[in-house]
Amino acid sequence: MAYYRQVGEIPRKRHTQFRKPDGGLYAEELMGVEGFSADSALLYHRHLPTAIVNAETLKDERGTVAPNLPLKPRHFKTTDLTWASDEVDAVTGRRKLFGNPDVTIAFVVANAPSPLYRNAFGDELLYVQKGSGVVETIYGALEVGDGDYVVIPTSCTYRVVPAEPMSVLVLEATGHIGPPKRYLSKAGQFLEHSPYCERDIRGPSEPLLVEGTDVDVIVRHRAGLTKFTYANHPFDVVGWDGHLYPWAFNIRDFEPITGRVHQPPPVHQTFEGPNFVVCSFCPRKVDYHPLAVPVPYNHANVDSDELMFYVGGNYEARKGSGIGIGSMSLHPSGCTHGPQPGAVEASLGVDYFDETAVMVDTFRPLELGEAAEASEDPAYAWTWARRGPA
Repeated sequence: MAYYRQVGEIPRKRHTQFRKPDGGLYAEELMGVEGFSADSALLYHRHLPTAIVNAETLKDERGTVAPNLPLKPRHFKTTDLTWASDEVDAVTGRRKLFGNPDVTIAFVVANAPSPLYRNAFGDELLYVQKGSGVVETIYGALEVGDGDYVVIPTSCTYRVVPAEPMSVLVLEATGHIGPPKRYLSKAGQFLEHSPYCERDIRGPSEPLLVEGTDVDVIVRHRAGLTKFTYANHPFDVVGWDGHLYPWAFNIRDFEPITGRVHQPPPVHQTFEGPNFVVCSFCPRKVDYHPLAVPVPYNHANVDSDELMFYVGGNYEARKGSGIGIGSMSLHPSGCTHGPQPGAVEASLGVDYFDETAVMVDTFRPLELGEAAEASEDPAYAWTWARRGPA
Protein backbone atom coordinates (compact mmCIF):
# COMPACT_ATOMS: atom_id res chain seq x y z
CA MET A 1 0.00 0.00 0.00
CA ALA A 2 1.65 3.21 -1.14
CA TYR A 3 -0.13 5.74 1.10
CA TYR A 4 2.32 6.84 3.84
CA ARG A 5 1.14 6.99 7.45
CA GLN A 6 2.74 7.89 10.77
CA VAL A 7 1.11 6.77 14.03
CA GLY A 8 2.23 7.26 17.65
CA GLU A 9 5.77 8.13 18.72
CA ILE A 10 8.76 7.64 16.42
CA PRO A 11 12.24 9.17 16.28
CA ARG A 12 13.04 11.86 13.73
CA LYS A 13 15.56 9.63 11.93
CA ARG A 14 15.06 5.93 11.22
CA HIS A 15 17.45 3.31 12.62
CA THR A 16 18.72 5.69 15.31
CA GLN A 17 18.51 5.46 19.10
CA PHE A 18 14.94 5.87 20.37
CA ARG A 19 14.76 5.75 24.15
CA LYS A 20 12.00 4.99 26.64
CA PRO A 21 11.29 7.32 29.55
CA ASP A 22 13.49 5.09 31.74
CA GLY A 23 16.40 5.46 29.32
CA GLY A 24 16.19 2.01 27.75
CA LEU A 25 15.96 1.55 23.99
CA TYR A 26 12.75 0.75 22.15
CA ALA A 27 13.11 -2.28 19.85
CA GLU A 28 12.77 -1.60 16.12
CA GLU A 29 10.91 -4.05 13.88
CA LEU A 30 10.94 -3.61 10.12
CA MET A 31 7.93 -5.22 8.44
CA GLY A 32 8.80 -5.38 4.75
CA VAL A 33 7.81 -7.33 1.65
CA GLU A 34 9.78 -8.64 -1.33
CA GLY A 35 13.10 -8.80 0.48
CA PHE A 36 13.56 -5.14 1.44
CA SER A 37 12.67 -4.13 -2.15
CA ALA A 38 9.05 -3.01 -1.76
CA ASP A 39 6.66 -1.49 0.80
CA SER A 40 7.55 -1.58 4.48
CA ALA A 41 6.73 -0.14 7.89
CA LEU A 42 9.01 0.50 10.85
CA LEU A 43 7.52 -0.30 14.27
CA TYR A 44 8.88 0.48 17.74
CA HIS A 45 8.19 -2.03 20.53
CA ARG A 46 8.54 -1.66 24.28
CA HIS A 47 9.88 -5.22 24.40
CA LEU A 48 11.78 -7.50 22.03
CA PRO A 49 9.38 -8.79 19.32
CA THR A 50 11.71 -11.78 18.91
CA ALA A 51 11.33 -13.15 22.45
CA ILE A 52 9.42 -16.46 22.32
CA VAL A 53 9.28 -18.90 25.21
CA ASN A 54 7.48 -21.83 23.56
CA ALA A 55 6.39 -23.22 20.18
CA GLU A 56 3.79 -25.93 19.60
CA THR A 57 2.49 -27.52 16.40
CA LEU A 58 -1.28 -27.24 15.90
CA LYS A 59 -3.49 -29.40 13.71
CA ASP A 60 -5.27 -27.64 10.85
CA GLU A 61 -8.90 -28.76 11.17
CA ARG A 62 -10.29 -27.18 7.99
CA GLY A 63 -9.92 -30.20 5.74
CA THR A 64 -8.94 -30.53 2.10
CA VAL A 65 -10.58 -29.44 -1.15
CA ALA A 66 -11.93 -31.59 -3.98
CA PRO A 67 -12.26 -30.83 -7.71
CA ASN A 68 -15.51 -29.37 -9.10
CA LEU A 69 -16.71 -32.68 -10.55
CA PRO A 70 -18.82 -33.07 -12.49
CA LEU A 71 -17.98 -29.62 -13.85
CA LYS A 72 -21.06 -27.43 -13.56
CA PRO A 73 -22.34 -24.10 -12.24
CA ARG A 74 -23.06 -24.31 -8.53
CA HIS A 75 -24.98 -22.35 -5.89
CA PHE A 76 -24.16 -22.29 -2.18
CA LYS A 77 -26.13 -20.78 0.70
CA THR A 78 -23.87 -19.47 3.44
CA THR A 79 -27.01 -18.97 5.53
CA ASP A 80 -27.29 -22.79 5.74
CA LEU A 81 -23.91 -23.15 7.47
CA THR A 82 -23.94 -23.99 11.17
CA TRP A 83 -21.24 -24.29 13.82
CA ALA A 84 -20.89 -26.96 16.48
CA SER A 85 -20.01 -24.49 19.24
CA ASP A 86 -22.06 -21.64 20.73
CA GLU A 87 -18.92 -19.47 20.68
CA VAL A 88 -17.30 -18.97 17.27
CA ASP A 89 -14.36 -16.72 16.49
CA ALA A 90 -13.16 -15.25 13.18
CA VAL A 91 -9.94 -17.27 13.07
CA THR A 92 -10.54 -20.81 14.35
CA GLY A 93 -14.21 -20.73 13.29
CA ARG A 94 -13.51 -20.28 9.57
CA ARG A 95 -15.08 -22.93 7.35
CA LYS A 96 -13.39 -23.61 4.04
CA LEU A 97 -15.59 -23.04 1.01
CA PHE A 98 -13.10 -23.09 -1.86
CA GLY A 99 -9.41 -23.19 -2.56
CA ASN A 100 -6.64 -23.49 -5.12
CA PRO A 101 -2.85 -22.97 -4.97
CA ASP A 102 -3.32 -19.17 -4.93
CA VAL A 103 -6.15 -18.51 -2.49
CA THR A 104 -8.32 -20.13 0.18
CA ILE A 105 -11.86 -18.76 0.56
CA ALA A 106 -13.65 -19.29 3.88
CA PHE A 107 -16.70 -18.01 5.73
CA VAL A 108 -17.46 -17.49 9.39
CA VAL A 109 -20.19 -16.04 11.59
CA ALA A 110 -18.19 -14.89 14.61
CA ASN A 111 -19.62 -13.92 18.00
CA ALA A 112 -16.52 -14.26 20.22
CA PRO A 113 -13.05 -12.68 20.26
CA SER A 114 -10.48 -14.57 18.24
CA PRO A 115 -7.07 -15.62 19.49
CA LEU A 116 -4.09 -13.56 18.35
CA TYR A 117 -3.25 -14.72 14.85
CA ARG A 118 -0.68 -14.13 12.14
CA ASN A 119 -0.75 -15.38 8.57
CA ALA A 120 2.87 -15.72 7.45
CA PHE A 121 1.85 -17.32 4.14
CA GLY A 122 0.19 -14.30 2.48
CA ASP A 123 -2.13 -11.32 2.80
CA GLU A 124 -5.72 -11.74 3.96
CA LEU A 125 -8.80 -9.88 2.79
CA LEU A 126 -11.82 -9.85 5.11
CA TYR A 127 -15.23 -8.74 3.84
CA VAL A 128 -17.74 -7.98 6.59
CA GLN A 129 -21.12 -8.95 5.16
CA LYS A 130 -22.94 -7.87 8.31
CA GLY A 131 -22.24 -7.12 11.93
CA SER A 132 -19.57 -4.95 13.50
CA GLY A 133 -16.51 -5.14 15.69
CA VAL A 134 -12.85 -4.22 15.99
CA VAL A 135 -9.82 -5.66 14.23
CA GLU A 136 -6.96 -5.21 16.70
CA THR A 137 -3.44 -5.32 15.22
CA ILE A 138 0.16 -4.57 16.12
CA TYR A 139 -0.36 -1.28 14.26
CA GLY A 140 -3.48 -0.29 16.20
CA ALA A 141 -7.20 -0.96 15.87
CA LEU A 142 -9.72 -0.66 13.04
CA GLU A 143 -13.43 -0.40 13.75
CA VAL A 144 -15.27 -2.33 11.05
CA GLY A 145 -18.87 -2.96 10.07
CA ASP A 146 -21.26 -3.87 7.25
CA GLY A 147 -19.63 -3.61 3.84
CA ASP A 148 -16.05 -3.15 5.00
CA TYR A 149 -13.15 -4.77 3.22
CA VAL A 150 -10.13 -5.18 5.52
CA VAL A 151 -6.68 -5.86 4.05
CA ILE A 152 -4.33 -7.60 6.51
CA PRO A 153 -0.69 -7.67 5.33
CA THR A 154 1.38 -10.84 5.54
CA SER A 155 2.71 -11.52 9.06
CA CYS A 156 0.61 -8.81 10.72
CA THR A 157 -0.47 -10.12 14.14
CA TYR A 158 -4.15 -9.38 14.76
CA ARG A 159 -7.38 -10.52 16.34
CA VAL A 160 -11.07 -9.85 15.62
CA VAL A 161 -13.33 -8.73 18.48
CA PRO A 162 -17.03 -8.71 17.48
CA ALA A 163 -19.36 -6.10 19.01
CA GLU A 164 -22.23 -8.16 17.55
CA PRO A 165 -22.24 -11.31 15.42
CA MET A 166 -20.12 -10.73 12.33
CA SER A 167 -20.61 -12.60 9.05
CA VAL A 168 -17.23 -12.50 7.33
CA LEU A 169 -15.95 -13.75 3.98
CA VAL A 170 -12.20 -14.45 4.25
CA LEU A 171 -9.69 -14.66 1.41
CA GLU A 172 -6.29 -16.04 2.36
CA ALA A 173 -3.84 -15.36 -0.45
CA THR A 174 -0.45 -16.95 -1.07
CA GLY A 175 0.94 -13.52 -1.94
CA HIS A 176 -0.05 -9.87 -1.67
CA ILE A 177 -3.42 -8.14 -2.14
CA GLY A 178 -3.78 -4.51 -3.15
CA PRO A 179 -5.45 -2.05 -5.51
CA PRO A 180 -5.12 -2.84 -9.23
CA LYS A 181 -1.89 -1.38 -10.60
CA ARG A 182 -3.79 0.46 -13.34
CA TYR A 183 -5.41 2.63 -10.63
CA LEU A 184 -2.02 3.84 -9.33
CA SER A 185 0.61 6.28 -10.55
CA LYS A 186 4.30 5.34 -10.70
CA ALA A 187 4.63 6.90 -7.24
CA GLY A 188 1.67 4.91 -5.90
CA GLN A 189 -1.00 7.64 -5.82
CA PHE A 190 -4.54 6.71 -6.85
CA LEU A 191 -5.24 8.11 -10.32
CA GLU A 192 -8.29 10.10 -11.37
CA HIS A 193 -9.93 7.16 -13.12
CA SER A 194 -9.76 4.99 -9.99
CA PRO A 195 -13.20 4.18 -8.47
CA TYR A 196 -11.79 4.85 -4.96
CA CYS A 197 -8.90 6.80 -3.51
CA GLU A 198 -6.85 7.61 -0.40
CA ARG A 199 -9.73 9.55 1.20
CA ASP A 200 -11.80 6.35 1.28
CA ILE A 201 -9.13 4.31 3.10
CA ARG A 202 -8.99 3.94 6.88
CA GLY A 203 -5.86 2.89 8.73
CA PRO A 204 -5.04 2.58 12.45
CA SER A 205 -4.83 6.03 14.06
CA GLU A 206 -3.19 5.28 17.42
CA PRO A 207 -1.22 2.49 19.13
CA LEU A 208 -2.97 -0.08 21.30
CA LEU A 209 -0.17 -0.30 23.91
CA VAL A 210 -1.29 -3.60 25.43
CA GLU A 211 0.90 -5.16 28.13
CA GLY A 212 1.04 -8.81 29.10
CA THR A 213 3.34 -11.77 29.45
CA ASP A 214 3.37 -15.32 28.04
CA VAL A 215 0.97 -14.44 25.22
CA ASP A 216 -0.06 -17.06 22.64
CA VAL A 217 -0.14 -16.27 18.90
CA ILE A 218 -1.35 -18.75 16.26
CA VAL A 219 0.79 -18.54 13.11
CA ARG A 220 -0.20 -19.95 9.72
CA HIS A 221 2.84 -20.77 7.58
CA ARG A 222 3.72 -22.86 4.56
CA ALA A 223 4.03 -26.04 6.58
CA GLY A 224 0.86 -25.66 8.67
CA LEU A 225 0.01 -24.03 12.01
CA THR A 226 2.25 -23.25 14.98
CA LYS A 227 1.29 -21.67 18.31
CA PHE A 228 4.05 -19.41 19.62
CA THR A 229 4.13 -18.14 23.18
CA TYR A 230 5.70 -14.68 23.37
CA ALA A 231 7.39 -13.37 26.48
CA ASN A 232 5.51 -10.07 26.04
CA HIS A 233 2.32 -8.97 24.30
CA PRO A 234 2.99 -8.12 20.61
CA PHE A 235 0.61 -5.11 20.81
CA ASP A 236 3.25 -3.14 22.75
CA VAL A 237 4.08 -0.87 19.78
CA VAL A 238 4.43 2.82 20.74
CA GLY A 239 4.60 4.10 17.18
CA TRP A 240 5.24 3.24 13.54
CA ASP A 241 5.45 4.76 10.09
CA GLY A 242 5.54 3.52 6.52
CA HIS A 243 3.48 2.24 3.64
CA LEU A 244 2.65 -1.29 4.84
CA TYR A 245 -0.22 -1.62 7.31
CA PRO A 246 -3.76 -3.02 7.67
CA TRP A 247 -6.45 -0.86 6.12
CA ALA A 248 -10.20 -0.82 5.58
CA PHE A 249 -12.35 0.37 2.71
CA ASN A 250 -16.15 0.25 2.56
CA ILE A 251 -17.86 -1.12 -0.53
CA ARG A 252 -20.29 1.84 -0.42
CA ASP A 253 -17.34 4.14 -1.20
CA PHE A 254 -16.68 2.35 -4.49
CA GLU A 255 -17.81 4.62 -7.35
CA PRO A 256 -19.34 2.49 -10.13
CA ILE A 257 -18.23 3.06 -13.71
CA THR A 258 -21.16 3.00 -16.14
CA GLY A 259 -21.67 3.50 -19.88
CA ARG A 260 -24.19 3.67 -22.69
CA VAL A 261 -24.04 -0.12 -23.08
CA HIS A 262 -23.25 -2.90 -20.62
CA GLN A 263 -19.78 -2.58 -19.06
CA PRO A 264 -17.56 -5.66 -18.58
CA PRO A 265 -16.51 -6.94 -15.12
CA PRO A 266 -13.06 -5.21 -15.07
CA VAL A 267 -14.81 -1.86 -14.40
CA HIS A 268 -15.86 -3.31 -11.04
CA GLN A 269 -12.36 -4.45 -10.04
CA THR A 270 -11.38 -3.43 -6.51
CA PHE A 271 -8.34 -5.56 -5.60
CA GLU A 272 -5.84 -7.84 -7.25
CA GLY A 273 -3.99 -10.78 -5.72
CA PRO A 274 -1.78 -13.61 -7.00
CA ASN A 275 -3.77 -15.07 -9.90
CA PHE A 276 -7.10 -13.63 -8.75
CA VAL A 277 -9.07 -10.38 -8.69
CA VAL A 278 -11.85 -9.07 -6.46
CA CYS A 279 -14.67 -6.93 -7.86
CA SER A 280 -17.44 -4.87 -6.21
CA PHE A 281 -20.88 -4.71 -7.82
CA CYS A 282 -22.66 -1.72 -6.29
CA PRO A 283 -26.02 0.07 -6.70
CA ARG A 284 -25.72 2.15 -9.87
CA LYS A 285 -27.40 3.76 -12.83
CA VAL A 286 -27.20 1.36 -15.73
CA ASP A 287 -26.80 1.50 -19.49
CA TYR A 288 -28.48 4.46 -21.13
CA HIS A 289 -28.34 3.64 -24.85
CA PRO A 290 -32.00 3.54 -26.00
CA LEU A 291 -31.57 -0.11 -27.07
CA ALA A 292 -29.34 -1.15 -24.18
CA VAL A 293 -29.67 -4.54 -22.46
CA PRO A 294 -28.68 -3.79 -18.83
CA VAL A 295 -28.07 -7.33 -17.58
CA PRO A 296 -24.87 -9.19 -18.56
CA TYR A 297 -24.65 -10.94 -21.90
CA ASN A 298 -23.95 -14.70 -21.93
CA HIS A 299 -20.24 -15.23 -21.53
CA ALA A 300 -17.72 -18.03 -21.17
CA ASN A 301 -14.99 -17.72 -18.55
CA VAL A 302 -12.23 -18.99 -20.78
CA ASP A 303 -9.39 -18.34 -18.33
CA SER A 304 -11.06 -18.04 -14.94
CA ASP A 305 -13.61 -19.28 -12.46
CA GLU A 306 -16.16 -16.68 -11.36
CA LEU A 307 -17.39 -16.70 -7.76
CA MET A 308 -20.13 -14.21 -6.84
CA PHE A 309 -21.18 -13.47 -3.23
CA TYR A 310 -24.57 -11.72 -3.07
CA VAL A 311 -24.68 -9.34 -0.12
CA GLY A 312 -27.41 -6.74 -0.76
CA GLY A 313 -30.37 -5.69 -2.92
CA ASN A 314 -31.70 -7.73 -5.83
CA TYR A 315 -29.34 -9.16 -8.42
CA GLU A 316 -31.28 -8.68 -11.67
CA ALA A 317 -29.54 -11.37 -13.72
CA ARG A 318 -30.24 -14.14 -11.18
CA LYS A 319 -33.96 -13.68 -10.52
CA GLY A 320 -35.76 -17.00 -10.53
CA SER A 321 -32.68 -19.06 -9.67
CA GLY A 322 -33.16 -19.31 -5.89
CA ILE A 323 -30.27 -16.95 -5.21
CA GLY A 324 -30.69 -14.53 -2.29
CA ILE A 325 -28.66 -12.56 0.23
CA GLY A 326 -25.80 -14.74 1.47
CA SER A 327 -25.78 -16.90 -1.67
CA MET A 328 -22.61 -17.69 -3.60
CA SER A 329 -22.65 -18.75 -7.24
CA LEU A 330 -19.69 -20.49 -8.85
CA HIS A 331 -19.44 -20.40 -12.64
CA PRO A 332 -16.32 -22.32 -13.65
CA SER A 333 -14.12 -22.06 -16.70
CA GLY A 334 -15.51 -24.36 -19.35
CA CYS A 335 -19.16 -23.35 -18.79
CA THR A 336 -20.98 -20.54 -20.58
CA HIS A 337 -23.21 -18.60 -18.20
CA GLY A 338 -25.51 -15.63 -18.28
CA PRO A 339 -28.86 -14.22 -17.17
CA GLN A 340 -31.66 -16.48 -16.01
CA PRO A 341 -34.55 -17.04 -18.45
CA GLY A 342 -36.69 -13.90 -18.63
CA ALA A 343 -34.08 -11.66 -16.99
CA VAL A 344 -33.06 -9.96 -20.26
CA GLU A 345 -36.62 -8.98 -21.14
CA ALA A 346 -37.35 -7.84 -17.57
CA SER A 347 -34.31 -5.55 -17.57
CA LEU A 348 -35.19 -3.60 -20.71
CA GLY A 349 -35.90 0.02 -19.87
CA VAL A 350 -34.57 -0.29 -16.30
CA ASP A 351 -32.23 2.61 -15.43
CA TYR A 352 -31.00 1.62 -11.94
CA PHE A 353 -29.85 -1.61 -10.30
CA ASP A 354 -30.08 -1.92 -6.51
CA GLU A 355 -27.61 -4.75 -6.01
CA THR A 356 -24.44 -5.34 -4.03
CA ALA A 357 -22.14 -8.29 -4.61
CA VAL A 358 -18.50 -9.25 -4.15
CA MET A 359 -16.97 -11.20 -7.01
CA VAL A 360 -13.76 -13.24 -6.96
CA ASP A 361 -12.32 -14.34 -10.31
CA THR A 362 -9.51 -16.89 -10.05
CA PHE A 363 -7.20 -17.86 -12.88
CA ARG A 364 -6.82 -21.41 -11.64
CA PRO A 365 -9.86 -23.61 -10.96
CA LEU A 366 -11.51 -23.36 -7.57
CA GLU A 367 -11.90 -26.64 -5.75
CA LEU A 368 -14.64 -27.30 -3.18
CA GLY A 369 -14.15 -27.41 0.59
CA GLU A 370 -16.30 -29.00 3.27
CA ALA A 371 -18.39 -25.86 3.75
CA ALA A 372 -19.28 -25.82 0.05
CA GLU A 373 -20.52 -29.39 0.28
CA ALA A 374 -22.55 -28.52 3.40
CA SER A 375 -24.30 -25.52 1.81
CA GLU A 376 -24.88 -26.44 -1.84
CA ASP A 377 -28.21 -26.06 -3.65
CA PRO A 378 -28.05 -29.05 -6.04
CA ALA A 379 -30.78 -27.76 -8.40
CA TYR A 380 -28.99 -24.58 -9.51
CA ALA A 381 -27.18 -25.94 -12.58
CA TRP A 382 -30.47 -26.82 -14.27
CA THR A 383 -32.29 -23.49 -13.70
CA TRP A 384 -31.56 -22.15 -17.22
CA ALA A 385 -33.16 -25.20 -18.87
CA ARG A 386 -35.80 -25.45 -16.11
CA ARG A 387 -35.34 -29.18 -16.05
CA GLY A 388 -32.54 -31.49 -14.97
CA PRO A 389 -31.51 -35.13 -14.75
CA ALA A 390 -34.39 -37.57 -14.86
